[in-house]
Amino acid sequence: CDHALLDIYIKENIKIKVASPENAAELLDIYKLYVENTAISFEIETPTLQEFRARIEKTLKKYPYLIAVSPEDEILGYAYASELKSRAAYDWSIETSIYVKKECRKMGIGGILLKNLEFLLKKQNILNCYACIAYTEREDEFLTKASVKFHEKMNYRMVGVFKDCGYKFDRWYSMDWMEKHLGEHKSSQKKTIPFSALLEQKKKMNL
Repeated sequence: CDHALLDIYIKENIKIKVASPENAAELLDIYKLYVENTAISFEIETPTLQEFRARIEKTLKKYPYLIAVSPEDEILGYAYASELKSRAAYDWSIETSIYVKKECRKMGIGGILLKNLEFLLKKQNILNCYACIAYTEREDEFLTKASVKFHEKMNYRMVGVFKDCGYKFDRWYSMDWMEKHLGEHKSSQKKTIPFSALLEQKKKMNL
């Protein structure tokens, strides 16, 4: 099984695949720009390749980690889900993250990544998606309002703001929290399925 997704969204021959730890160097190259040149990420120092690879491995045990690939096998962007909180009652809630190559922004790649991510999260019985978005009232060379507008377009709604909680590039930035429900909240809720188990099910079914 090459980990191809069941219901793949394709835009102009861009394919969405499950990432592997072997993609770490190429993904880190994308992320490095966000750390060193923007306030989109609140990390100050770019992680090492070893650390970034370990992050991918850890994520894939429980959640999807997806890449957008061009017909020439170039990775154009990536998206993944991560744990919102460690307490068991939060099992149905996750945080989403999306990063696209600078030269590939505004091509719809973030949208197809997020759609595929949500599709798989629903199969895991996850209900609540949260986006933690760096925000500034006054746009500058490090941060715009593009991410908030993108999530609004993807039907996320604003649920809260942490005012001036992040300090980077000698200035303060706020953090917007946005939310999207993927399904109905019931009194008898199905248990969540780890993503690694979901992939194993697909292998057995030869999907």
